[in-house]
Amino acid sequence: MKKDIEIAREAKIKDIEEIANYLEINDYEKYGKYKAKIKPCFDENKNSKLVLVTAISPTPVGEGKTTMNVALSMGLNKLGKKSISVLREPSLGPSFGIKGGACGAGYSQVIPMEDINLHFTGDFHAITSAVNLVAAMIDNHIYQGNEKNIDLNNIVWKRCVDLNDRALREVVVGLGKKTNGIVRQDGFDITVATEMMAVFCLSNDLFDFKKKVSKMIVAYDNDGNSVTVDDINATGPVCVLMKDALKPNLCQTLENTPAIIHGGPFANIAHGCNSIIATKTALSISDYAVTEAGFGADLGAEKFYDIKCRQANLKPNMTVVVATIRALKYHGGQDLKEINEENIETLKKGLKNLKTHLENLKKFSNNIVVAINKFDQDTQNELDTLKKLVEQLGLKAFECDVYHKGSDGCRDICEYIIEKSQDDNNFKVLYDENLSIEEKIEIIAKEIYRASGVKYSKKALSEIKRINDLNSDNLPICIAKTQYSLSDDPNNLNPESEYEITINDIRLNQGAGFIVALTQNILTMPGLPKRPAAFDIDIDDNGNIIGLF
Repeated sequence: MKKDIEIAREAKIKDIEEIANYLEINDYEKYGKYKAKIKPCFDENKNSKLVLVTAISPTPVGEGKTTMNVALSMGLNKLGKKSISVLREPSLGPSFGIKGGACGAGYSQVIPMEDINLHFTGDFHAITSAVNLVAAMIDNHIYQGNEKNIDLNNIVWKRCVDLNDRALREVVVGLGKKTNGIVRQDGFDITVATEMMAVFCLSNDLFDFKKKVSKMIVAYDNDGNSVTVDDINATGPVCVLMKDALKPNLCQTLENTPAIIHGGPFANIAHGCNSIIATKTALSISDYAVTEAGFGADLGAEKFYDIKCRQANLKPNMTVVVATIRALKYHGGQDLKEINEENIETLKKGLKNLKTHLENLKKFSNNIVVAINKFDQDTQNELDTLKKLVEQLGLKAFECDVYHKGSDGCRDICEYIIEKSQDDNNFKVLYDENLSIEEKIEIIAKEIYRASGVKYSKKALSEIKRINDLNSDNLPICIAKTQYSLSDDPNNLNPESEYEITINDIRLNQGAGFIVALTQNILTMPGLPKRPAAFDIDIDDNGNIIGLF
């Protein structure tokens, strides 16, 4: 089979005007021929269906969540339902770090993939600039006399860059001449883990964004009072930088189905969902909006339900869980070198991961279906074993060959989604946000991660007390946790015995409207692996990008 990039370059891509016209969008700004910024629109009266695509816990062999999302949107469209794939923008961190691009695969891709995987329309650059503008204004405020009496040891705002750069986790600024500013310890987050990204994705419009930005805490003063973005007069200039970025990005799939790609927080260290603006716009101009949440259902789906849906008053109609035979065998202990060999024993052991995710999802809603992302090496015996387990849980699973066939590879599951999404989903969130911080964390830990309890560091307990003193404890929880396991230990793929979740730190994202609980050694600035994807990325003599996919 042809490589992903070869398939993408051979696609009959339409001028973005045709895609906009199909959606009856009149107000848009073209970025070249194949992408555009569109004006957000909200039609609360339109009876559209919201489909969430999530997955089992990720593995090195991949699950194909984005690939499935794209295929389902194309499949629904082929069945006569106007559908839109609503995705996150890829970060440069993983693009040049571990996995390369993130636009789907095979015959289920969004295009133009080179643009999407790199600078796209500049949204992430705008967010990065906004974060660093605030940082510059903090340091200038201190240098110019520190009117707000900011405690230099209590500045919580970090700078950012959208790349994996471990050397920037801890830095010292202001070195050298006195005119260079005040010497203090600082650090960088990756752009997609910043509160600015979260606010960007959780705002309904520019004015809501402005309100949220104004409340973001940048530091604490010497009396322990919070100092906000508004306190240092940074709200207005931030909104000016972000004005155009807040407009969703329109592009298309290989089959010319519309796709809206906007925002991109990670789900292991942030809330993992595309923007509310993008999702609500898609629902307003289509019959079906097929969206996604990052990593496995324990992270992405839980945060989609408990944070995004809660804040945006969204009520999803259907949840699709993506699983692969290979990934389940890996969860069952099969060696990567033998992952393509039939092994019913390891598959059955690995099915525990899927079973847990499905049981968890039933705590939120009724309408759930499993999409088996087929690979050539899968045997019918393995596929039947998987489908039998799902049936025992009272759910259905469908074989989907979307890599080779695009929309034709998922027709059966699309027909089921159309049928099932008409039923009452009985959607509910997991916990009451007015519970204490510890109670909310414990509910997630026990109900979703299947932990026996929660342990807190002294620092975490101190931060909880500070949040309580600020009367900001009535917010949902965003847990930063490894994506590779249901537990907080990336090496413990199938926790068999009782264990406790360890919370090392707590951060108040007052503007975004949630509290971040960081487990174990979770870092908000990743590092590059020994052999980063960047080694394989180049440009050939004809100006074509190679190695990004």
